[in-house]
Amino acid sequence: MTTTTAEKSGRFALGDRSVNRLGYGAMQLAGPHVMGPPADRDAAIAVLRRAVEFGVDHIDTSDYYGPYVTNEIIREALHPYPEDLVIVTKVGARRTPDGQWPEALAPDELRQAVHDNLDHLGLDTLEVVNLRLPGFAEPVERSLAEPFEALAELQQEGLIRHLGVSNVTTQQYAEAQSIARVVCVQNHYNLVHRHDDPLIDALAREGVAYVPFFPLGGFTPLQSAALDTVARRLETTPMQVALTWLLARSPNLLLIPGTSSVAHLEENLQAAARVLGPAELEELDRIGGTGEPDVDL
Repeated sequence: MTTTTAEKSGRFALGDRSVNRLGYGAMQLAGPHVMGPPADRDAAIAVLRRAVEFGVDHIDTSDYYGPYVTNEIIREALHPYPEDLVIVTKVGARRTPDGQWPEALAPDELRQAVHDNLDHLGLDTLEVVNLRLPGFAEPVERSLAEPFEALAELQQEGLIRHLGVSNVTTQQYAEAQSIARVVCVQNHYNLVHRHDDPLIDALAREGVAYVPFFPLGGFTPLQSAALDTVARRLETTPMQVALTWLLARSPNLLLIPGTSSVAHLEENLQAAARVLGPAELEELDRIGGTGEPDVDL
C-alpha cells in the first residue's frame, strides 16, 4: 500500500477515530476577510479534493466562515464524504455585514448553529463540534457551563458525536471536561507563542488532541528573521519549518494549515515528511523560548 503525504505525519485519536496529524483548515476558502464567496470557486474545490488525495482525513471548518460559504464548498467538493474523513466544525460566534465576529453563545443560538452546519455540510450528525469562546487569539476567563451544557444536550440528541473547546484556558477546559467528554482543544500556539506548553503535555497524558491555530502568528521581526535563516539552511519555507516543529513538539498535536492554493497545500503537506535534527530543534526552541513547568489537570 502506498503511504500518502499526510500519513507520514503519524496519527492520533480524535474522539473514537484515528486521523492523520496533518489536516486542513478551510477558513481561507471563503472570500477576503472570510466574508463572501472566493474569487475562484473551482480552485477552492480543487484544493479540497487534492487534500483528500494526499491523505488528509481531518478538515476543520465553521458555518460562520463566509458565512456558510466554506461549508457549502466542502459539500460540493467532497459529498458524499469518504468514510474516513472527519469534519470538525466550530460554533459560538456569528458574522455581521461589516465582518465582525460577535459571540453567539446562547442555547438557542448554538442549537441553530448546529442545525445550520448540518444543513450546509449535508450531514445527519456532526463528528466534532468545538465551542469557540470569545477573544481573537487569547482566551478570556469566564464560565463556559451554560453553552457547553447546551452542546452536551445536542450531543445526547444525536446531532453531535464528540465535543471540543476552542480559545480556552486550562480552567475552562477542566470545567468543560466536568460536564461532558472533551476530545480536543483548539488554541493559539506556535513556535513563539508557548503559553500552552503545560496544557499540551497534560492533554497528551490524557489522550486528548490539541489543535494549534496561527502557526506563524505573533512573530516579531527578529524571530521571523531567525526562522527564515533556519528555513534557508534547510532549503525549505518558514511555514514548513514551523509546521514540522509543531509535529515534533508532541504526538497529540493535530495541524490544520489552510490555503486556497493547490501548490501551497502541497508545500505545507511536505512538512509531514521532513525531520528536524537535534541542532535545528534546539535553535528553533531558542527562537521561541522554552515552556513552563509541567502541570497536572
